[in-house]
Amino acid sequence: MTPAVVMAKKANIPFELHQFEHDPNASSYGDEVVSALGVDACQVFKTLVVQMDNGKLAVGIVPVNQQLDLKAMASALKAKKVAMANKNKVMQSSGYVLGGVSPIGQKKLLQTLLHHSAAQWPQIYVSAGKRGLEILLSPADLLSLTRGEFGDIAKG
Repeated sequence: MTPAVVMAKKANIPFELHQFEHDPNASSYGDEVVSALGVDACQVFKTLVVQMDNGKLAVGIVPVNQQLDLKAMASALKAKKVAMANKNKVMQSSGYVLGGVSPIGQKKLLQTLLHHSAAQWPQIYVSAGKRGLEILLSPADLLSLTRGEFGDIAKG
């Protein structure tokens, strides 16, 4: 069990796990999830970690068919600039490997923003903490578990 699953169970929230055979040659983890689970790409969200100009890390959760808007993310975080965080910092801070970074159960609780489009779904998919494992839960429960909030942080 991943830390994300443990945390969801401890919080006693309703969720479902969806597992699939991860293809190490897949060019996009998000596209792989959509294809493997046969779900709408707008309902599958990816977890991205950014570094603010003050050196702190933050999490942005956006639909897999969109990109994180770094300017919007910086604005929402009240930072001058943000950039994608170094992969080693991401793995160290989260405790997860790239392609399996869950917004839930990270080693360090980071400021977290969930793209507002998640609110249109009763449940969304996010990584459950390893490649090939997704957790389906309500956006409200995701925000509760991460102490996050909604933000307009995606484009495309």
